[in-house]
Amino acid sequence: MQSVTLVGIDLGKHSFHLHGQDGHGKAVFRKKMNRKQLFEFFATFHTCLVAMEACAGAHYMARKLSAFGHRVKLISPQFVRPFVKSNKNDFVDAEAICEAASRPAMRFVTPKSESQQIHGLLLEFGISIPVGKAAITKLPAVLAEHPLPPHFVRTIERLHRHFKYLGDEIAETEREIDQQLADDDLGQRLLSIPGVGPITASVLTSEMGDGKQYGCSRDFSASIGLVPSQYSTGGKANLLGISKRGNKNIRRLLVPCARSYMKNLDRQTGCLADWVRTMLARRHSNVVACALANKLGRIAWTLATRNTVFDARAMPVSA
Repeated sequence: MQSVTLVGIDLGKHSFHLHGQDGHGKAVFRKKMNRKQLFEFFATFHTCLVAMEACAGAHYMARKLSAFGHRVKLISPQFVRPFVKSNKNDFVDAEAICEAASRPAMRFVTPKSESQQIHGLLLEFGISIPVGKAAITKLPAVLAEHPLPPHFVRTIERLHRHFKYLGDEIAETEREIDQQLADDDLGQRLLSIPGVGPITASVLTSEMGDGKQYGCSRDFSASIGLVPSQYSTGGKANLLGISKRGNKNIRRLLVPCARSYMKNLDRQTGCLADWVRTMLARRHSNVVACALANKLGRIAWTLATRNTVFDARAMPVSA
């Protein structure tokens, strides 16, 4: 290890890949570490040059490793990419960082101080939190565990209060929608359609009404732009993608409903589920999502005009 003069680090949120080489460019070691192991390694490692890409967390890492006595250089990712050999993986990236750092004409990025990073993300200060709303609620406790500039903490706390305010407003709006649908017979019947939630049901109720203004289910589907657009000439029919005409709000709701249904397809049964499985076997999932959104819209019209609820055992409306 004493022969190591340059260490390249491929940064990640929780795992870090290291490539160490000597003064002649010969590889000496490859290691994978978590954040704690990385700091413990460099705290006892002899002084050397450490190179990293200038990405999220790089400036914080540069300050930490510099405190251990190492010389740290940051490289713009666009200058590292040409040195990646063959297939790409984390260890190959770390080696490419070493190759780029050893070039005499390479340009480097100056590490930022804490005061220069106020407009950065928490990861720039070495704080990584899981994705999701539950992790955001624990943000004050996470901030208390890490030393951060006071004005940066105030900014994050202000954003956190705004996040809680928006969450409360959304929850209140959802409660009002649920109360409105509880007194609406059509809304309750639309909720029986798989994949359709309260928001979509309330919008369909207000926009479609009893559905009698449309001659058939295809007319309603065409009014929201979910049928194929046509470009026919010379007696030859040519159907393209969906037309995207009419009410785009309903279309934007039905497509996610279709994707939600497809995501949980393994738990779905009935004729509609069998039709989706057949379509997925021969068409791209994006095409199937639009086709299923078309079918959900036509089912919604059928429930509204015939005063019925969705039956998974019945044959779906023809597309």
